[in-house]
Amino acid sequence: MINFKSDPKNFIRALPKAELHVHIEGTLEPEMVFSLAGKYGIPLTYPDVDTLRNAYNFHDLQSFLDIYYQGVLVLKEADDFFQLTYNYLKRAHDDGVVHVEIFFDPQSHLDRGIPLSIVFEGINRALASGLKDFGITSRLIPCFLRHLSSESAMATLDALMPFRDSFCAVGLDSSEKGNPPSKFVPVFDQARALGLLTVAHAGEEGPPSYIWEALDLLQVARIDHGVGCEADDVLCERLAAERIPLTVCPLSNIKLAVFKRIEQHNIKRLLKRGLCVTVSSDDPAYFGGYLLDNFMAITEGLELSEEDVVALARNSIEASFLPSDEKTRWFNKIERIAHA
Repeated sequence: MINFKSDPKNFIRALPKAELHVHIEGTLEPEMVFSLAGKYGIPLTYPDVDTLRNAYNFHDLQSFLDIYYQGVLVLKEADDFFQLTYNYLKRAHDDGVVHVEIFFDPQSHLDRGIPLSIVFEGINRALASGLKDFGITSRLIPCFLRHLSSESAMATLDALMPFRDSFCAVGLDSSEKGNPPSKFVPVFDQARALGLLTVAHAGEEGPPSYIWEALDLLQVARIDHGVGCEADDVLCERLAAERIPLTVCPLSNIKLAVFKRIEQHNIKRLLKRGLCVTVSSDDPAYFGGYLLDNFMAITEGLELSEEDVVALARNSIEASFLPSDEKTRWFNKIERIAHA
């Protein structure tokens, strides 16, 4: 039996958890960037791994994205996407993750001439290996880049359809400011008509109105981030009443200056208000922590109780796109650990 008070890290690791908000391109560690850059003869702005890692000192979302999109340039072959995804799955397994729902950005690859067949081949092969080697189940969610046009998103949706069996939903990410969800109503309408689930980043740097738009116009099943909801009591009441999940990424929020310090983060307050908040790592190679690191940061910084971390683990399973019987299996295991 693992005791939460004496060993919170291993207690949290033992809890079955789903990670629902991780960008696979955001798991690209500096060592892999340099390895692939050398393989392909791609010149880098930074002379070595440490200099690149030290550059991860962001002041907002855009300053992060500027480096993030440079890193993506080294991903060219299916084996690159395989290794990237497999490395993440191994790390997630070490953190006690049993199910992952992974984002990727098709446009960032299509726009530089990388066919989607290569991306899907590498990622799907890694997901199959992750299931075999670690027992991790998975879903894949391509996201539209919101700083690009709705027409570009629609063309991307068309390009994705030959691989329809490989993904369960579509999402919306990238620069939030000035790019409201309403910009993408046509493509999300089309995605739902094709039987796809929808999710969207909203309320990270954008206002609560972006969360309303994602719910009412895009009809999303989940809000990614969503911490800005706290400024709107009516919205919080709706999110709680309808059990609409928020995939919250604490270390990301600190690194991008959404909150100055982890002690100021609102995930505990939102949990106490009855919202279905979950914990994820977002872009862990850039933000200094994978899932267990995020759990430990808020456990220590916000003085979470055993009841709190159990609720967060349970919420992650509830908010996933797993079938009900698999959810029940993980709920039962969480309860056994909680009451051991």
